[in-house]
Amino acid sequence: MVKQPSTVATRSPGFEYVFPAIRGVQAGRGYFVTMCPLRLIPRLFLFDDEELVPEMRAQRTLNKARVPEIARYVVENPDSYVFSALTASVDADVTFEPFSGAGPNERIGTLTIPMSAKFVINDGQHRRAAIQEALSQNPDLGDETIAIVMFLDLGLKRCQQMFADLNRYAIRPAKSISVLYDHRDDMSAITRVVVFQSDFYNDLTETESSNLATRSRKLFTLSAMYSANRALLDGFDDSTFDQKVEMAQVFWDTVARYIPEWTQVRQREVSAGEIRRDFIHSHGIVLHSLGKVGNTILRDTPDKRKWPRILKQLGDIDWHRSNSSTWEGRALSGGRVSKSAGNVLLTTALIRRTLGISLPADEQRAETAFNGGEK
Repeated sequence: MVKQPSTVATRSPGFEYVFPAIRGVQAGRGYFVTMCPLRLIPRLFLFDDEELVPEMRAQRTLNKARVPEIARYVVENPDSYVFSALTASVDADVTFEPFSGAGPNERIGTLTIPMSAKFVINDGQHRRAAIQEALSQNPDLGDETIAIVMFLDLGLKRCQQMFADLNRYAIRPAKSISVLYDHRDDMSAITRVVVFQSDFYNDLTETESSNLATRSRKLFTLSAMYSANRALLDGFDDSTFDQKVEMAQVFWDTVARYIPEWTQVRQREVSAGEIRRDFIHSHGIVLHSLGKVGNTILRDTPDKRKWPRILKQLGDIDWHRSNSSTWEGRALSGGRVSKSAGNVLLTTALIRRTLGISLPADEQRAETAFNGGEK
């Protein structure tokens, strides 16, 4: 809100912003937690001049490619979007007036900031830009609010240190747990149903981490299954959710029949760690490649009863990691599994050839180059 009514948005000393706020202390310094209507965010909180060299700025350059995606998330989910607080610095003499002079209530009051103040975002610049874009598409969002953690500006050096500290321990969640918790994305939902409704895959799939520990008794990660299903069902946009689930379930159940080591792990005849160490067929690159091959099978052979006849030839492939003449440079690099785009193409090409499926142009080019230009 603004103290003193005005029809012109001037920045003279007589005009002030007044926010409800809670006062706190960190590292001996005062800070304030408040909230702000979304419509004011683009006007109050500015970016550093992106033309400045990094050492003269207090934040990274805005990655404009991220902004439309975040804005779309807000616009498409007006009843359920979630934004965490922005963190900002203000370079002005502020006044805090508590509601009560004693006890806990002395921390709650109103924060008055002159309109001449400059606000700089220390954390949340992409959210700020996305809010501005979302408001242009849906102005009704303007009356909603977002929390602001506001520090008093102590200069460029302090702002730069704040940015470094706020991002020091920031870690993106593992892709597997994102798939597990994402209820907006259809492919995440499909993958969860396919895995959880299968006693076989449910028992062998890690749902939280995207990396399997040496002693883990799991063979697959939920994130790898997600990528494989995305390749498997690519282009089936006209199919219903249930149809996609059924196709994926039948396909992966059929694949499992012809890779006996997977069943050995399920039956506790051999450890998952040994299979991951000695074979490559449970790694993400092979699952992704199987999904790409499966996509062709789903298109060319809609009759699911014929899939076993095609997929049984997976048993003809020597999946041993020690089979370097087959896998080195294709799925392995220096003996280690590699999932680069080129490796995925080459691994997919080998599986296609084994199953008697013709190669698309991109895989044929990769295969020709891999074989030294031989036709």
